[in-house]
Amino acid sequence: MAIATYTLVALDCPDPPALAEFYAGMLGGEVKQYDDDWYDLHVPGGHRISFQRVPDHRPPDWPRADENSQQLHLDFTVQDIEAAEPRLLALGATPLDLDDKGGTRGWRVYADPAGHPFCLCWD
Repeated sequence: MAIATYTLVALDCPDPPALAEFYAGMLGGEVKQYDDDWYDLHVPGGHRISFQRVPDHRPPDWPRADENSQQLHLDFTVQDIEAAEPRLLALGATPLDLDDKGGTRGWRVYADPAGHPFCLCWD
């Protein structure tokens, strides 16, 4: 028997509406503002990602600093990573680890505009 029910993932960031729009551009869905410091993205399928304003937010320095972990990362599956990548870059994603250009590893790592790492994984 489960103890709890999953509700959402909340990401700290300096600009919640901008980060919510970045993820809406990637995933679709509807952005809702609750106050100046909290926005939600309701994605298709019923899941929710929230964005919380933290003015002094410091993103992880991963993978550039060995002593600094990712802290958290999100995984997203795509049908065609070669088609998805330029669209994500146009939205403001930054490549972090694109060593797997041949597709043998199964994923590529990026950062969102606030510096949170995420992976695009082959479906």
